[in-house]
Amino acid sequence: MYEFPIGAMLESFRLPFAEAVEKAASLGINGLQMYMTGGDMLPESLTEAKIKEMLKVIKSYGLSVSAICGDFGHGFGCEETNREIIERSKRVMELTMLFETNIVTTHIGVVPTDKKHPRYAIMQKACKELADYAKAIGGHFAVETGPETAAVLKEFLDSLGSDGVAVNLDPANLVMVTGDDPVKAVYTLKDYIVHTHAKDGVKLLDKDPEVIYGIRKEDETAAWGVAFREMPLGEGNVDFGNYLKALDEIGYKGFLTIEREVGEDPAKDISRAVTFLKEKMK
Repeated sequence: MYEFPIGAMLESFRLPFAEAVEKAASLGINGLQMYMTGGDMLPESLTEAKIKEMLKVIKSYGLSVSAICGDFGHGFGCEETNREIIERSKRVMELTMLFETNIVTTHIGVVPTDKKHPRYAIMQKACKELADYAKAIGGHFAVETGPETAAVLKEFLDSLGSDGVAVNLDPANLVMVTGDDPVKAVYTLKDYIVHTHAKDGVKLLDKDPEVIYGIRKEDETAAWGVAFREMPLGEGNVDFGNYLKALDEIGYKGFLTIEREVGEDPAKDISRAVTFLKEKMK
């Protein structure tokens, strides 16, 4: 029997903040992850008073914040834009601490398999700065898996010399984009995993991740939703039985945070996902 707390992405409910929190609590969820990259949740717009107010609502339902999503949609592969995104990411990390969590999840781009690729050094420099900053204040920038294999990501993280940049393991992304094995990925990335997404999916087309993630625009057939399909938990190609076993074996104690980005009734899918995870943990 496993005992992982279950979370959900607040935005997956597609409801106003207070209604989403209430709905999450009614499903037996332990925590919430929220975006801090748009609208009233932009780091430039948030105040300490606003965060305290939101946290009070979350806690009133017996929930906590599992992580904050600080993905600004650019990655860190462009030297010209990195300075601004790095500074905004640091601000997200500072505000995240006020939500009583120390994990900011993000995408960093696609790590090249060739270390001599110019983008590798650019990403390395940016992530080293973020790692050092996060480590200094007791936090983690958690890279979401998917754009590259677990082995390539581990080698990149090892080169930073710090777990300030860690891993948000999304098993579905590995299955859908690179075709990598999420169970093996747990063991490969075990020293870095601080947060996970509970998501499932299937790979439909064998396409270059750089095309899928918009770094190169050579093939329109590789657009989101064509190269792969996100599925309700248990209906895709993630082996959740062995995946949870692997997380338990490496001593992971963090959240399984349900993320549902598609579907006509996400709340219903999340409810089913909670039931699915609880059954698997038995």
